[in-house]
Amino acid sequence: MSDLPLTLAIGDYLHTRELASGRIKPEGIDLRVLNHPFEQIAYRFLASEEWEISEFSLATYCTITAAGNSPMVGLPIFPSRVFRHGSIYVAGGSKIGKPSDLKGKRIGIPQWTQTAVTYVRGWLQHDVGVPLTSIDWIQAGVNDRGRKEMAKFELPPGFKLTSRQDKSLNELLLDGEIDAMITARPPDVFLDGKHDVKRLIPDYREHELQYFRKTGIFPIMHVLVMRRAVFEQNRWIARNLLEAFERAKRACLPALYQGQISFLPTAWSDDHFEQTNRALFGDGDPWPYGIDKNRSTLEPFLAFCHEQGVTSRKLAIEELFPKEVNVELRI
Repeated sequence: MSDLPLTLAIGDYLHTRELASGRIKPEGIDLRVLNHPFEQIAYRFLASEEWEISEFSLATYCTITAAGNSPMVGLPIFPSRVFRHGSIYVAGGSKIGKPSDLKGKRIGIPQWTQTAVTYVRGWLQHDVGVPLTSIDWIQAGVNDRGRKEMAKFELPPGFKLTSRQDKSLNELLLDGEIDAMITARPPDVFLDGKHDVKRLIPDYREHELQYFRKTGIFPIMHVLVMRRAVFEQNRWIARNLLEAFERAKRACLPALYQGQISFLPTAWSDDHFEQTNRALFGDGDPWPYGIDKNRSTLEPFLAFCHEQGVTSRKLAIEELFPKEVNVELRI
């Protein structure tokens, strides 16, 4: 019997390149890999499911799952994880000097169900003590006008959200119509060096490390999903894909610890990698897949989603992933 042909759309990650090159193959699957920018991947898959397997927004996947009759099934494979304390931007002359100053302010976001924004709101509420209902939330594209929400949702009572299609978040911040913005992608007005825009937390790395030590949350941004119809016809592919992604990840790790050659175009990359992983995980897996190793992140995230109206109900972790990958294989 020939292998099942499937197409995967995903970013060009170091920890997935062995799959893209074909050097590592999922058992029973003839995998074709397409590399595109994430926003293009997510919007195209949601609009028309152009491929069978896709990188996708974790928060938007949760929104769709909670609504019922989801056309997609998730796999506990997480290509992108990013701490987000450095994702809050303010004007250089702003009187907002610390996160607690955001109470009662106007904050711009690119999308209510953006995963990064969901994590930051959860942190503001639970760790900083900022009531989310005290904030006037403004939704708009970061750099471009006209961005719209990807999925339908219903805000809880007390939340205030206004969509602005006439301006970008960049324009709103420079014009003084918002006091801050939260965005996964650094805005052009911060990157171009021409405008007086800064991170609210410049030393965000230390804050993020302390947050991890306190909560155990290593924020998951993206998840792998597949068409439900494809999964239902071939349920075995879930476990085989998970095992192949695990092998691809492990294959890239040894080179990152090598100091005798420049695997990455920067000095001391091996020391940076070793020190960072030791600080977070000791000698453990620096990039865990599966469910059990990610409960400390997924459980609070699902609570954030429900509290913020990203999901219509509180999801259980097991609702996100099929039973075929719910048990970690130990030999």
